Amino acid sequence: MTTPQDLLIVALDVAPSRPVEQGDLSLALAGAEVIDLIDAQALTLDDDRIVPSAVWTLADRLLDDAASSLVRQMPYESVEDWLWRRGRGLSSAYLAALEAEGQVTRQRGRWSPARTARTTLVDSPARSHAADRWTSGEPVLAVLAAAVGIRELPAEDSPSVADDAVETVLAAVNDAVMELEAVRQRRAIEDAAFDNIWRGD
Repeated sequence: MTTPQDLLIVALDVAPSRPVEQGDLSLALAGAEVIDLIDAQALTLDDDRIVPSAVWTLADRLLDDAASSLVRQMPYESVEDWLWRRGRGLSSAYLAALEAEGQVTRQRGRWSPARTARTTLVDSPARSHAADRWTSGEPVLAVLAAAVGIRELPAEDSPSVADDAVETVLAAVNDAVMELEAVRQRRAIEDAAFDNIWRGD
């Protein structure tokens, strides 16, 4: 099991405190990949720069894809740049992988199958593993989940992460999600202003 997979399972399994945006989830999944790659010694961080290792061994296909796509020339890529580049459409890729493995099913509505397809987790060791990690309050998963709105974490209750590199990644995920939300709000304001012009308001 990987942190991105656990995060996606939790996102599908837990009633969120606010709707989970796919863009936010994709950014968090990209951050989760970096954290797992640090743990697997497939990369290290030099300040906020991702420095790939020459050799790595990963059992997970998506993590292996992530490691293979790391920038390998100096000055290397910042964590922030990685989140935006790797995160594009990443939630769909992880969902497709879960579906291919039989971890989720799509329940289709009777009258409008395409529009009402609903993703449902099946009982599996992967789901149990993610649930155990979630209920134990594992810090990395808790912070990533809070970043995408699965559960709010009051500042005083924020779990501490001992590893400085992991802290750097988690901070970058939070910043990127906030930046994406600011973009959404700006577009909503611009769209509303455009609508007002056409209505003559």
